[in-house]
Amino acid sequence: MNTPSLDLTPPASLRFAFAGRVSTEDHQDPEASRNWQIARAKACIAPTGGTIVAEYFDVSRTRALPWQRRPRAAELLRELANPNRGFDAVVIGEPQRVFYGNQFGNTFPLFTHYQVPLWVPEVGGAIDPHNEAHDLIMTVFGGMSKGERNRIRLRVQAAMAAQANVEGRYLGGRPPYGYTLVDLGPHPHPDKAADGRRLRGLAPDPDAFWVVIRIFEMFLRGAGIYAIAEHLTADDIPCPSAHDRARNRHRSGLAWSKSAVRAILKNPRYTGHQVWNRQRKVEVLLDVHDVTLGHTTKLVWNDENDWVWSANPVHEPLVTRELWDQAQNLLANPQREVKKRTRRAKHTYVLQGRVTCSLCGRRMEGNWSNGQAYYRCRYAAEYARTNNVNHPLQVYVREAAVLPTLDKWLARAFAPHRRDETIALMLAEQDTDPEADAAVTAARQKVADADRKLAGYKTALDAGGDAATIAGWTRQTTAERATAQAVIDAWRPRQPMDETELRTMLAELGDCANALHDADRDAKKDLYRRIGVTLTYAKNLHTVTVEIDPDAHDMEISSCPRGDLNPHALAGTSTSS
Repeated sequence: MNTPSLDLTPPASLRFAFAGRVSTEDHQDPEASRNWQIARAKACIAPTGGTIVAEYFDVSRTRALPWQRRPRAAELLRELANPNRGFDAVVIGEPQRVFYGNQFGNTFPLFTHYQVPLWVPEVGGAIDPHNEAHDLIMTVFGGMSKGERNRIRLRVQAAMAAQANVEGRYLGGRPPYGYTLVDLGPHPHPDKAADGRRLRGLAPDPDAFWVVIRIFEMFLRGAGIYAIAEHLTADDIPCPSAHDRARNRHRSGLAWSKSAVRAILKNPRYTGHQVWNRQRKVEVLLDVHDVTLGHTTKLVWNDENDWVWSANPVHEPLVTRELWDQAQNLLANPQREVKKRTRRAKHTYVLQGRVTCSLCGRRMEGNWSNGQAYYRCRYAAEYARTNNVNHPLQVYVREAAVLPTLDKWLARAFAPHRRDETIALMLAEQDTDPEADAAVTAARQKVADADRKLAGYKTALDAGGDAATIAGWTRQTTAERATAQAVIDAWRPRQPMDETELRTMLAELGDCANALHDADRDAKKDLYRRIGVTLTYAKNLHTVTVEIDPDAHDMEISSCPRGDLNPHALAGTSTSS
């Protein structure tokens, strides 16, 4: 097969799109990184007289992600296929920032196919797809990028292990329940101390440390984990998620769970030692059938032999090491024999993460039984009983009782002849979240203030200001800006859609909904996710309430009584328990 030829002769006034990337995992300054990368790109294209007319710069995206999973890089790839794109070529400033491992080999064929030259400073211009030296250079840079990332990871892990073992330093993260953070003085690194960075450590939380002691005492006297959760809930002691609501918005906080008690009993930091490396990040293939999609990162538990303990206690212990060891022996050797479950085949749950129990507000988990998919809520089996929730031991709803009517309703609601009615309903039901709006407005103001400060620092630096002082200001302001931006990203403010946006969306969804009857389970799951279908199962009423939240725009449809499965019902679906 012949490879398409690229015209590598630079015409006059060539228009370039700039591609770059920066990760903030190691506290890089995104603006500074963008500036030096685009400066190198401009120097590369300067002899041609070309100009950069578009930017595709990814922030907070690791280089290990392939281009298709970086938002701006993926947008650039889509734009390559657009014959009316506003640029003639693409230039990058640093190949090790943009390409990782074999990403160049998986990406450059698209540039060749759409006949868009890719300019790189290291080859002095456009990459020639027929030049083996160019291909070798880019392959080497991909390998160097992967090696650099691996070396950084190994150095960081070795440094953190030494800090935990020798210094007993607190290495970040939220403090365990029962402890709070206290200031331990300036950072030992002079530059970081000059920037105002300080060390922190753990100290007993006066409102919760005694609960931890009580849990260990009850467990060592023979009380079971669920019994402990029952006692603490009955005594109106707030569970960890209720104790600190600011960091646990996603949890109900109604009662103590077995998992919370077990986590406390297994946490070695209650002995006064700093313990690091209990978990590690591992990269697993996103799709074993398509390795070009890259990896996803998961947290896994390490074996206890791999934990790194501080040589000596570094904060006030809540239990002795001997008592903690006794608790671990009891956890590892329960009184009754527990049979190991055989690993079951992987099943696709079409409504995974989309069904909520109306009794407790928790998402129902998928469960495969007798060749059928069910969704169950085991709140009463995991959480202590509370007067606020009257919950059966288990609540089940069968998927097959929901999907047929749900599919018929979606096909009818999004059909062309119902479009005006559906749009009117959606416009009438749109609502905003005052709390989210207020939080996002404040965060946006902080981002704007930070941008103004950073621009002022750059002006001061250009005017001859002290570089070290300005660098400290820049790092602090950049961190404040990142915190505010995280608030914006987390809240995802809900802005009402106008009629034009709704008509465009429904025109696209209409065809998808009509195809549901013949779609496989994976396709249905993806469609429900994209249009934001959520369901709430009310066991006492035997009904399912359906809500559609396209692009974070709420719309509650309503519910129908059990047995009313008529297609004309503008409602959710009925179910059997």
